[in-house]
Order: sequence, then C-alpha cells, then structure tokens
Amino acid sequence: MVLLQVKRGDENLFIHETSVEEGTSEIIRDIVAIYNGRLKVYRICSEIEELIDHGTMLPPEMIGLTDDQICELKLRDIWAEKCIPAGGFVYNKDPLGRRNGQKPQEKMCELLKKAMEDAKKMIDKKLVMARQPLHLKNVQEALNLLRGAITIVYPMQLPPHDTIRMEFSNMEDLSGTQASREVIESTKAQLWFAGKQVLPEKKLYEYVGKNDKTKVVVKLNKHGDGPPGREAVLTEEIRKRMMADAFRRQEELKVSFDTLFRTYRFL
Repeated sequence: MVLLQVKRGDENLFIHETSVEEGTSEIIRDIVAIYNGRLKVYRICSEIEELIDHGTMLPPEMIGLTDDQICELKLRDIWAEKCIPAGGFVYNKDPLGRRNGQKPQEKMCELLKKAMEDAKKMIDKKLVMARQPLHLKNVQEALNLLRGAITIVYPMQLPPHDTIRMEFSNMEDLSGTQASREVIESTKAQLWFAGKQVLPEKKLYEYVGKNDKTKVVVKLNKHGDGPPGREAVLTEEIRKRMMADAFRRQEELKVSFDTLFRTYRFL
C-alpha cells in the first residue's frame, strides 16, 4: 500500500493509506472526511473543556445576558433541571454567559478529561512521525469515545441546543466562526502532489507511479487557494546533517592548516 503524507500548508496532519490503483476521486473524498473528522474531534474537546468548567449551554435566547436582564425578561433555563450531571454538580458561574454554571463533580470531570486525552491521541499528528496511517474508522472511534463519556456524565443527554450534542448529530452551525474557515467541503477540496493538482476521475498511479510500496507527500487545500508551496528538496533532517558535516569538515581543515603552518614555521 502507498502512504500519502497529508499536509495543509507546512503542517503535517496524518498519513492516508491507499493503493496506486485507487481512483483519485475516492482518495480525495476519504482524505477530506478524515481531515474534517479530526477538526470535529478537536471542536468537541474544546467545548467539553467548557462543559467541565461551567456545565451545559444556556438556551440561545439567554446567552450573553446578565442575571438582571434574564430576570427582567422572565427567561428560564428549563433544561438545567433536566440535564443534571451524574452525581450532581457544583455551581461555577460562566463569565462569558454561555453555560449555566452547573459544573460536574470532580470524578465526572476526570472521566471527561481522560476521554478527551485518549481521543486526541487517536488522531494526533505525531502519528505521522511513527509512519502510522490514520483511517476514518479511527476518527469515528475517537468520536464514539467522547460520545460515550458524555452519555455517562449526562445520562439524560445534553440539551438539544448544546453545541456538543449538535456536533454529535452533525447539526453544528459553524457560520461566522474561525472553524468554518478550517472545514473543507469535498466539492471544493484540492489535492496536490509535486506541484501538480491531483485531478478527479483518474488513478493515483498517474501521479505517483506504480510502485505500491512508497511514501509521498500530498497537500490539501481549497479551490481558489492557489497552488501550495513546493516541498523543500532537502528535508530538515538532511539539512541539519549536511550543516554538521560542513562544520566538521571546516574544523578538520582548520586543524590541518594549523599543523601545516607550525611545520613550515620551524623549517
């Protein structure tokens, strides 16, 4: 199987395992699904961190309001009474006014933290250094791990408007957020290899050759971004080794020159 080291800009993301006989349309689709899936895992983990500190999200009409404004408008969070974390909660007011302040007990918080840590390890870009491929099923396992932890802590489920629940249901609204700029729609995705765009409806071997035991770098971007920068001819590791060799050679020449100079000095 050929290994595609997927990068976005200069950042290593993951390794995709495929075959040179695979269609480029399917490869682009799978790479985009893994890419967007990783983003979803990180978004959910970010929201879980807020959940750990400040409980579930307030209804949309209450977000950002002060206590006085809530009282004046006679608003009430009916979900706060339904979605209580297992074992009870400790009140910790959210300074941003997004969550209801019903922080889970420490034991439940530790459970959520462990789930986040394990989920992130499953999709970590450090897997690239270990030459370990990332499959869509690995991303799904990470999401299932997070979903399972949330279910344990909130057996009555989260409020339907909570961002975490919406993410799990694929109903998240990212409009107007930085996250929306990171997500890539499959119809707008482009894959590049050696400065050339990998076009759909072709075979991978038309770009990387027919050697099915190789590893190449491909770059992912959006339509309209333009061609990504070419990979450096020399890797950072090779560059450092060459610099070390040059320095060592320079020192050897310096020693040789000093020896030659002393020899002629006493003639």
